[in-house]
Amino acid sequence: MAMNVGETDDEIISTINTTPLVDVMLVLLIIFLITIPVVTTSIKVDLPKEQNVVRETKPENVIISVDKTGGIYLYDTKIKNSTDLFERMRKFSAMKPQPEVQIRGDGQSDFESVGRVMYAVQRAGITKVGFITEPSGH
Repeated sequence: MAMNVGETDDEIISTINTTPLVDVMLVLLIIFLITIPVVTTSIKVDLPKEQNVVRETKPENVIISVDKTGGIYLYDTKIKNSTDLFERMRKFSAMKPQPEVQIRGDGQSDFESVGRVMYAVQRAGITKVGFITEPSGH
């Protein structure tokens, strides 16, 4: 049992197996061909630019609060119902210049009570209505 140590072929294999590379490239090509139409849309729409501007509360602003039980407050005074709020808002709508109405709605309140406040303010003829919120992270 003799071993031939010195008699090996010293040829270097200089070919690279490109089959796995081609397989990976074809899979990537298929993925890109499927996802690109989903990402881009064909309808050109000019979307509005939004910027969060901090508004100052001025003394002439009217502040309406809605608590979590649906109670309506004009400044610190409890209002009986949305009809009473409508009558009070008519007085504010006749002022020159018209004050801005800022609505403070409790996050736990139902949307119906805030909607009734918005409807009463709109019917009274108030043109500037805003919502007071807390910045995120608080």
